[in-house]
Amino acid sequence: MVLLENDGTLPLKGTGKLALYGSGARNTIKGGTGSGDVNVRHFVTVEEGLKNAGFEITTKGWLDAYDQVREDAKKAFFGGLRKEAEAAGVTGERMMFYAMGKACPEPEYELALEGEGETAVYVLARNSGEGADRTPAAGDINLTETEIRDILALNEKYDKFVLVLNVGGMIDLKPVKAVKTVLILGQLGSATGDALADVLLGKSYPSGKLTMTWAPIGDYASTEGFGDPNDTYYKEGIYVGYRYFDTIGYVPTYPFGYGMGYTTFNVEPKEMTADASKVSVTATVTNTGSAAGKEVVQAYYSAPAGKLDKPYQELAGYVKTGELAPGESQDVTVTFDTESMASYCTGCASYVMEEGTYYVRVGNCSRNTHIAGAIALDESKAVEKVKNICGESGFEDLKPAGTPITYAGEEEEKANAKVIAIKASDLTVKEVSYQEVPAEIPAGPSVKWEEVISGAKSMDEFVAGLSDEQLAYLCIGAYKESDDFMEVIGNASKGVAGAAGETTRKLEELGTPALVMADGPAGLRLAQSYKVVDGAAKALSSSLAGDFMAMLTPEEIQAMAAKAPQPSEEEKAAPVYYQYCVAIPIGTGIAQSWNDELAKKCGDLVGEEMEMFGTHLWLAPAMNIYRSPLCGRNFEYYSEDPHLSGCIAAGITDGVQVHEGCATTIKHYACNNQETNRYFSNSNVGERALREIYLKGFEICIRKSQPHFIMTSYNLINGEHACSTKDIQTFTLRDEWGFKGVVMTDWLVTGGMGPKGDKWPCASCAGNVKAGNDITMPGIPSDKADIMKALTDPTHPYALTRAELQLSAKRVLDMIRKLA
Repeated sequence: MVLLENDGTLPLKGTGKLALYGSGARNTIKGGTGSGDVNVRHFVTVEEGLKNAGFEITTKGWLDAYDQVREDAKKAFFGGLRKEAEAAGVTGERMMFYAMGKACPEPEYELALEGEGETAVYVLARNSGEGADRTPAAGDINLTETEIRDILALNEKYDKFVLVLNVGGMIDLKPVKAVKTVLILGQLGSATGDALADVLLGKSYPSGKLTMTWAPIGDYASTEGFGDPNDTYYKEGIYVGYRYFDTIGYVPTYPFGYGMGYTTFNVEPKEMTADASKVSVTATVTNTGSAAGKEVVQAYYSAPAGKLDKPYQELAGYVKTGELAPGESQDVTVTFDTESMASYCTGCASYVMEEGTYYVRVGNCSRNTHIAGAIALDESKAVEKVKNICGESGFEDLKPAGTPITYAGEEEEKANAKVIAIKASDLTVKEVSYQEVPAEIPAGPSVKWEEVISGAKSMDEFVAGLSDEQLAYLCIGAYKESDDFMEVIGNASKGVAGAAGETTRKLEELGTPALVMADGPAGLRLAQSYKVVDGAAKALSSSLAGDFMAMLTPEEIQAMAAKAPQPSEEEKAAPVYYQYCVAIPIGTGIAQSWNDELAKKCGDLVGEEMEMFGTHLWLAPAMNIYRSPLCGRNFEYYSEDPHLSGCIAAGITDGVQVHEGCATTIKHYACNNQETNRYFSNSNVGERALREIYLKGFEICIRKSQPHFIMTSYNLINGEHACSTKDIQTFTLRDEWGFKGVVMTDWLVTGGMGPKGDKWPCASCAGNVKAGNDITMPGIPSDKADIMKALTDPTHPYALTRAELQLSAKRVLDMIRKLA
């Protein structure tokens, strides 16, 4: 949790009568909608958590009345969506996907504020999710008139008032800036309400820090043109979030890395060492307040501008202290690679350390740092030579005009800084070797899988015995013989009810098992109840969120049920099994801890459940960059900063993959920064921004933790589908970063659930294979047909060789051997 403001109200001195208001009080949001939802047995709401802690809630009447207002508003909202869907020609069971990600905005209402007690808590909630973006409108990023009125009235009425934000992203708090105690609860999964009660009472304390800048939406450089259904232009280049605001000297509502606690800290730079390999900076952290707490030490660097323009500062590393008692101190050290301060030069296709002075800064927030030392580089040098990727954006990236931020004493600190000289000749130069597709494995006799496992036969011998059709099956999911996407959404696994999908079962006659995939990223999304019929798990409930069904009439729901095969006597007699999963905090919540070990513990919890329920792949963590607060799926992601994103994702991955047979699938690779028309949206982005911002987090995660799978995104990049772009699927991912695993697509990129765009086409399954994207999920018959045609038709846009197909199939088989 992040404490934004506190006038001494928190922590509360004890329980007693409490006036509880707001949309999130009883209808608490544990996590967003869509694939990130988790079907828990139960989760603790704010109201329940406060009652558990011993508070007497005095506003039952208000909460009951609000429930009715909310129900009426949802009916009207989904009724309106239905009319929109019908007008767009969307009918029948497909209609429920029209509602995907669309959250009912907060309604206006007239309810008296008559709760007793000296303390009031208002819980403001916002929901969003997969498939729709947010808007700068009342009830979403902006507050409603009702919320503003009630929050200000409660702030005046009660001696102690706490505004609690049950949100997954930024909201504009300017209209209620008079409130002096504001806590971001976030959406923390199964234990949300109990966790809040602990923090309010001081049994625990907030030590989180913001992972994005909070500022009015119109002041973001990325706002112009956001959400265009065809083309989005990333004209801000590398100037995302704090990189932009710091460079132009803008004062945000709350800066990147900011967060208070129940105590105060002093962070004093102590020592810096550096050479051509590593930079280490040590700071002394002292608890200067009267309560226990933890602090996050953040290290930034300011690179010299030369031929390449540079942001004012960039995050280089961070570390969280242990719990410090009042008066206690701890020395902490942040270490990072010297060459991580290089910038990408598109013209020379290299990462370059430019000559000049690099200042290293240390503090507890991007706007509260001091210079720890300086590094002087005698001349410019390319430290990694690569190749240009992903074509042209069609525009020049922004070079911000304005005066960068500064603070009293900064120039004096620069003048007095310890300077360490580094010679460019001592820097290591990396040159990437880009691999060719291996030669085709000649056809051979059929081999059983058990012979591979025993070591009697090699994997190459197994691949040699496979037909083109069998190879093709390995490169598409375990689909049913239907092009109806309803057959492959939600209940697409034979092995685990409600799992998102599987690898093919078409090689079972050879003994080859399938890998089972469960959605995420706030925990495993599975069906809560199921039966085992003819050896297959059959879900008795959908793993999809209930709001999807709100689009349908009772008659349509009944018709859907009637279309389903009627249960046999054996099925009727079969016992019912249950599988309930824990919802962990949303991605934003985990990242706000700035604690890689906590991320690892969350991953460990998920890995334990994966073993329990028999899943091999968790379709998480999601780690796209917060390019804009308007992205409806930001709650699943980590930060506007790629270094923080990559480190948190690596922590999650390490926690999951310590479990035998369990793997993460980091996603969505790459530039999935809006949900509007996501299947057919083209991200136009310059190569420097692509490499330094949007690919960098994935690179960090892969280099630190080697996740076994990666999932590509729906969008195009500079006119080509990301999933079919060899530049990023092979050249950067495998050749430059050393990724050893399997690449898969997001679901139905070759035939999307939404309406087709009016400019860009669907992706090609054969194109995916050619790029090095090994599995097209969840697989439909047309995907197989596309591969088979590409093998025999040299005029196919993505004509395939058998060697290319073997390469992807073999990678899938290697991972099946590793995990299953």
